[in-house]
Amino acid sequence: MFLLAFILGRSVGKAETKKAFSDLVKAGREDAIKRSRAVLGGQMMEQVAPFLQGFPCNPADVRFVGKPIDFVAFPGAGEGIPIEEVLFIEVKTGSSTLSKREREIKQAVESGRVRYVIYQPDQNS
Repeated sequence: MFLLAFILGRSVGKAETKKAFSDLVKAGREDAIKRSRAVLGGQMMEQVAPFLQGFPCNPADVRFVGKPIDFVAFPGAGEGIPIEEVLFIEVKTGSSTLSKREREIKQAVESGRVRYVIYQPDQNS
């Protein structure tokens, strides 16, 4: 009788463990799919953002960078008028926020720690 109870208990325990593991895997997969869709949606939005209403400049003035910022823009370049400012543009969708690196870049730009560098490799030998 004891052996029968032991075998039955072990079988039930295995079944419960298998079900719990299956549920955990299913939840993990659903979460991964949800996150993947959010990332893909954000990447798509980055690509079309210059063509949406309210974008801060003409799409012809924008250059895609990708990382660590999305765009650098030169307002006026597309129309051939003098460029009076340079914009660093980060596109955020949903509840996403700036990463640590993006915040550092924002702070560097806002505090004026920006330089224009000319690099001439043939003169640096």
